[in-house]
Amino acid sequence: MHTTCRSLEGTRRALYIGGRFVEPKSGRYIPSFDPTTAEPWYELADAGPEDVDDAVAAARAAFTDPAWRRMTQSDRGKLVRRLAELILANAEELALMETRDNGKLIKEMRAQMRAMPDSYTYFAGMADKLQGDTIPVNKLDMLNFNLREPLGVVGMITPWNSPLMLLTGTLAPCLAIGNTVVIKPSEHATASTLALAELVAEAGFPAGVVNVVTGNGATAGEALTRHPGIAKFVFTGSTETGSRIAANAAKNLVPCQMELGGKSPHVVFGDVDIERTVNGVVAGVFAAAGQTCVAGSRCFVEASIYDRFVEALVARTGRIAVGHPMEEATDIGPLALSAQLAKVEGYVASGLRDGARLAAGGKRPQAAGLDKGWYFEPTVLADARNDMGFMREEIFGPVVGVVPFASEDEMIAMANDTRYGLASGVWTSDIDRAMRFATRIDAGTVWINTYRAAAYMSSNGGFKQSGYGRRGGFDVMREFSRSKNVVIDYSGAMQDPFVIRLR
Repeated sequence: MHTTCRSLEGTRRALYIGGRFVEPKSGRYIPSFDPTTAEPWYELADAGPEDVDDAVAAARAAFTDPAWRRMTQSDRGKLVRRLAELILANAEELALMETRDNGKLIKEMRAQMRAMPDSYTYFAGMADKLQGDTIPVNKLDMLNFNLREPLGVVGMITPWNSPLMLLTGTLAPCLAIGNTVVIKPSEHATASTLALAELVAEAGFPAGVVNVVTGNGATAGEALTRHPGIAKFVFTGSTETGSRIAANAAKNLVPCQMELGGKSPHVVFGDVDIERTVNGVVAGVFAAAGQTCVAGSRCFVEASIYDRFVEALVARTGRIAVGHPMEEATDIGPLALSAQLAKVEGYVASGLRDGARLAAGGKRPQAAGLDKGWYFEPTVLADARNDMGFMREEIFGPVVGVVPFASEDEMIAMANDTRYGLASGVWTSDIDRAMRFATRIDAGTVWINTYRAAAYMSSNGGFKQSGYGRRGGFDVMREFSRSKNVVIDYSGAMQDPFVIRLR
């Protein structure tokens, strides 16, 4: 990889189209900010409709080029494996870029980048296993079968909280199948995606198979979601933005795959080990400073242990170290955006106005060196109600609301009383109760006595306004391919279509 995190400082990053970096036609660039200092550290191109046209055209040309279209499935798999090797070799630089762009902990990003190649290797192995099938029909001398084919050009808009990890779940299968892609990363975290494009070229993928257009959602994003040359669209982000994107895509009858917002319930029954469960709840909501769509931000605790649990949760929250993300001792770094910090502060204030009790956190930290960045303390709002505003909307920050419940039925009713349905967690020693929860909860993922235990081998996706479509496992290979029916008459004769023969 030619680009390093250090070499990005104070530079301008162009668009990546057709296998090379090109300047935006408008000449416009916008800053990317370091969340630890609130200062810009490089500039990215602000693509417009003409740039998006060029990127889609390059992807379309690559899709129809025999160098890619006629490549064998096994050879595509080899390229994806080579990309996995290059990601691993460049894991440190990619981790540094993401930490600098979005403020996530360097120790977390190092682990993420070292683990991410396994996903590419997994889908590389799928490249020659996407099979069609034969279908028996009620006619003799007739062969009826289905083929699986790539879709074409796939458009992707990726978020700022984990750009490469969340891109991997769709990019790896798309490349293994034979699609081409145009990626629009969040304008708040583009560095690692542009660096990945360089690794794609180094791995030997033909020019135009992967293209990256950067810029604001109102320019590059809007143009991409409205483009008629896209065969399928992928989005990870807020429900409100996803709804607008789906409406744009629908005008061209383009299907979408959406992973959207969440307000996931974290349920604690009275028969648990409190210390273990507190650790699980803390990991589920405060990891990544709460900037994860599956954050267990609504915590329902059985009344019999409610006071003891809240006391233990507050004590554990008080030991969380807020600090610079490059420091190994740091547990929580800054929020990625100034707007996100303001949003978190607003929701905490709203919860207090509605009657929740501030049990921990609730403000920006006062420690030296943190005054310029977008830091916020991990916050516990106890004695909350499920109808409070901060309990209804996705905060995307380190805030958890704790609500007591008296019965299993009451808890299920409250847990399902949300427009979201992305994930859920339950802590109990009673396997019967755990299984009842799993069958009654309206969420795409259920974790039992654990949380945020994701695996690329497993199919997952959201319910309700948390999105649709599946990611992970073999299901995602079907998401990014299409079925074509083929019928062969090998009887050697063709009946006169205007003569009806009765059997």
